Amino acid sequence: MIQQQIKALAREYFEEIRANRRHLHAHPELSYQEFETAKFIASKLTEYQIDFQSGIAGTGLVAHIKGKNPESKTIALRADIDALPIVEQNDVPYKSKNEGVMHACGHDVHTASLLGACKILQNLKESFEGTIRCIFQLGEEKVPGGASLMIKEGVLENPKPKSILGQHVMPLLPVGKVGFREGMYMASADELYIRVIGKGGHGAMPENCIDPVLITSHIIVALQQVVSRNASPKIPSVLSFGKVIANGATNIIPNEVYIEGTFRTLDEKWRGEAHKKMVKIAEGIAEAMGGRCEFEVRRGYPFLKNHPELTQKAKRGAIEYLGEENVIDLDIWMAAEDFAYYSQITDACFYRLGTRNEAKGIISGVHTPTFDIDEDALEIGAGLMAWLAYKEILG
Repeated sequence: MIQQQIKALAREYFEEIRANRRHLHAHPELSYQEFETAKFIASKLTEYQIDFQSGIAGTGLVAHIKGKNPESKTIALRADIDALPIVEQNDVPYKSKNEGVMHACGHDVHTASLLGACKILQNLKESFEGTIRCIFQLGEEKVPGGASLMIKEGVLENPKPKSILGQHVMPLLPVGKVGFREGMYMASADELYIRVIGKGGHGAMPENCIDPVLITSHIIVALQQVVSRNASPKIPSVLSFGKVIANGATNIIPNEVYIEGTFRTLDEKWRGEAHKKMVKIAEGIAEAMGGRCEFEVRRGYPFLKNHPELTQKAKRGAIEYLGEENVIDLDIWMAAEDFAYYSQITDACFYRLGTRNEAKGIISGVHTPTFDIDEDALEIGAGLMAWLAYKEILG
């Protein structure tokens, strides 16, 4: 039985999958700079005797596992390979050796799992017809998103894959469990860059100034009404500002203030309307208070939608592989993912891999300096991806 073969191979390859993950975790690289990461992936694909192409959109790679009659059908799997600009605080043997760079979003897990799935599927290539395209994608963490760049270079062409599967770690979910959601799942993500310009001067004489700090405070508060008073309750939306720079002092009002934030939603029409409202509100407040405002909206990733039929099929496959008690339904997630670009072009399913273990103290969220995983998740990550790919290629 193929499922038992896959489980046996996932167990057999576990130590190698873990070693690959630890190597990647110890040697993280930022978005679009994944040169050594790409070389490592290439070396493993060569070792597994899997055909691949490197240098796609810079550091991306695409491997092809060809079964019998390889032209008959194509499906795709995807893992992202970049890391984040975070100083790791974990005290582990595989702690990041690249100061200030860390695999704090689990892309080392995604890459190691896909490499493991590649090795498993290469062993089974005589048992299926068609081709499984394995995408090792650069630059997920940074706009414009490596997915968009690899798509432009034809990663979903010649031929177009019937479907694509991707998985992502989920530290809220205990190890051993996975999660699925059909339909709308993750939000679009736009970056906001605002410069508020006034007239600086002595803090004791504000009457001689146009205070950009005060203007900025009004803008930040007022912009929240875009979500609370303009967005339909049926359309989830989030507006957050995470960076405000006012380089004055206790007695110095600065000339300008710089703000950065993010806007996320699940509706494209409302997304465009919200952009216009935010710009109009910010510019109007600044002008009314004697200053001016430069407001840039950088459109980021679109919303991510999971194809209902494909996701239902993948969920059934996960239940077969892990048991019904280990497969859960997910809620909408307002984070963003450039896997969304694939979901706009072909049938897609993006699911979650549980990595939490409270007994071991593994509880930190992604994008934090203490993020880590229960590495038992790697056997599941590689095996389940191989199993779902096998079921999908069979049709």
